[in-house]
Amino acid sequence: MQKPFMRIPYTGPLPPPIIIPRNANTPFGAICALQAFLSAPPSPHLHPASRDGKSKAVLLTGAGISVASGLADYRGTAGTYTLNKTYRPIYYNEFIDNHEARKRYWARSFLGWTNLHRARPNNGHWAVKHLGEMGLLRSVITQNVDSFHPMAHPDLPTLELHGHLRSLVCINCHNHLPRSDFQKSLSTLNPAWAAFLAEVLEVGALDTENPDERRKKGLKTNPDGDVDLPDAPYSTFRYPACPTCLANPPVLKDGSKSKMEIDHDGAWSSNSTAGILKPAVVMFGESIAAEVKTAAEEAIDQASRILVIGSSLATYSAWRLVKRAKERNMPIGILNLGGVRGEENFFADLQGENNGQRGVRCNERADTLLPQLVDAMRGIRPSPHVTDVEREQIASFGRME
Repeated sequence: MQKPFMRIPYTGPLPPPIIIPRNANTPFGAICALQAFLSAPPSPHLHPASRDGKSKAVLLTGAGISVASGLADYRGTAGTYTLNKTYRPIYYNEFIDNHEARKRYWARSFLGWTNLHRARPNNGHWAVKHLGEMGLLRSVITQNVDSFHPMAHPDLPTLELHGHLRSLVCINCHNHLPRSDFQKSLSTLNPAWAAFLAEVLEVGALDTENPDERRKKGLKTNPDGDVDLPDAPYSTFRYPACPTCLANPPVLKDGSKSKMEIDHDGAWSSNSTAGILKPAVVMFGESIAAEVKTAAEEAIDQASRILVIGSSLATYSAWRLVKRAKERNMPIGILNLGGVRGEENFFADLQGENNGQRGVRCNERADTLLPQLVDAMRGIRPSPHVTDVEREQIASFGRME
């Protein structure tokens, strides 16, 4: 039986970056190596199922590509694990089983959602769009839950491996609810918290992305829209019940009818046995849905090479996909600041002449290097500005939510 994909963080030390080829140790050298990597013909050593005569890459992206959009990452120089050694994300079973844990989670998420919601794709995401338009990419698999990839390139297939934060899902009836509607309900149920959030926004405490400056203002910012307010009265926070379960209480797994209760303002009551809403993300310790797991494997199998961008592969679900690519003899490329889990094994047998076409490892920022890569492949001077068409694309994505 195949082991399920789970979102479990790797906590061991990461190796130092291995620069491949050697001249990829500068931005110019890295661009040249990535050019060779993406434009090379399919490897003759590919698994037979991956040989369709076309050379297209699948991208696997992580939090590092979204840092330039103002979002926190996990292991970067200003990442949560780097600056806060005691940080641990909430785990799936903890969220499901513990009413107080859900209060704490939703209070912190309530504070962090505004900053996440107003953030936008950066030059790295737009560069991915342009690489796709040039016919170099087959698809994107992202570990990120910020929706930036589908915003930036709706025509390039994107698989959100760990889900997304733009909606919620009921753990009982499985219906979805837009996060914008949920945020309004949280404000209504928690007027004191809403007033505090308005004050925080007014003084600009969420405007700065500098972790030190935010800590001076009493806030700790973590990935996935989580804002920690030390000594906050999280137990006072309330959250709504699933409206579908409230209207029609579902039958539980044991065959019994569920019980739904709310308080006088409409908040979920701990006497309820259903109606719990969770973010539509794969939480740490939660298994990835079988259909998503299969789609991720197919995306690997249908490509001729894989390029990892902004990920240390610290989650098993992502690391296994690169391992699968390795087992299929696919050329592997990595563009990430800092070490990557298992990278010494991914490049261990890379011998002989290689200018990047057989494998590449760069230690550069995606938001600055990728646009230059696009320009180099076009043979034109850099033009990193977001176009009016791309701005409208973002606006239309927001209107659909």
